[in-house]
Amino acid sequence: MVRIISALILAATAVCATAAEPLELVDNPPERHVVVKGDTLWAISGKFLKKPWRWPEIWQLNKDQIKNPHLIYPGDVVWLDLSSGNPRLRLGKPVGGGTVKLQPKIYESVSRGAVSSIPVNLIEPFISNPLIIEEGDDQSVRIVATQEDRVISGNGDNIFATGISGTQVVNWHVFRPGKPLKDPETGKIVAHEAFFLGSARLIAPGDPATLTVTQAKQEITRGDWLKPAPEPAIVAYVPRKPDGQIDARIMSIYGGAHEAGAGSVVALSRGTAEGVENGHVLAIFRKRVSKDIDLNLRRVETEIPEERYGLAFVFRTFEHVAYALIMESSKSVIVGDATRNP
Repeated sequence: MVRIISALILAATAVCATAAEPLELVDNPPERHVVVKGDTLWAISGKFLKKPWRWPEIWQLNKDQIKNPHLIYPGDVVWLDLSSGNPRLRLGKPVGGGTVKLQPKIYESVSRGAVSSIPVNLIEPFISNPLIIEEGDDQSVRIVATQEDRVISGNGDNIFATGISGTQVVNWHVFRPGKPLKDPETGKIVAHEAFFLGSARLIAPGDPATLTVTQAKQEITRGDWLKPAPEPAIVAYVPRKPDGQIDARIMSIYGGAHEAGAGSVVALSRGTAEGVENGHVLAIFRKRVSKDIDLNLRRVETEIPEERYGLAFVFRTFEHVAYALIMESSKSVIVGDATRNP
């Protein structure tokens, strides 16, 4: 049965009152939407808005609520309120003489897990696993020996590591340094990708400490590095455009691919130090130069006007690097393309 909660005003201070442009609704938006398992904030917003990243404005969220959003669950009813002249989304239920009338209907019983911002299945492997090694990272925890001096360790095998003595951390990630991430504009190496190998659990502290491999996605060997495994977090940040100006480049496509499309993960050349936050939505641009030979057999170059062709959603940030999910793309995404405020 649908669980519908009472009307909720999310903020007294409206973001949309100061918006640079009015909110644009899709053609023939629905009066209401019943949240179902598998919905995301992005998808729900897209049912009402032409620009889904303007979610905080149509919900009239202030900055504190953006950082700690009200959770929406399967069974909740989202309805469109046009009574004030400005479109607004609310959570509501039918009451006598109330502002919204909903017809009773039976829906499939669903899990009460909170709705995420974007498809969790696409980014779950990137939320808790180590992705990069930044300058200054302490990588003193290394595997120095394996069970019975095996060359390769797998599930259930013991490994021995230095640098763990004195810590209370039990769960660890095992990884290996990968390719460098270079800023396409400066050529500077800002970090190295971390190649995730698996997970291990501490069973006996010491120097070396004894751990058991609990998950081996790839071959684990002597010399590989370990990092404490963070607690899993709910992806509840709100999709929104940045407050300040962000200008970043795509440094790499995760997995070593040469091109990417919707659903792919990319690394950006800006991070928290430059104002990038989880939940930021950035537009993707391409600027290219056409090369040709003129009548005098001289090489000529003509700059083609910059083209905006996609959107990326930032879901994990480091000091100078951010990872984003490609949400929309009308052409293949390539390394070097620009990402800026939408």
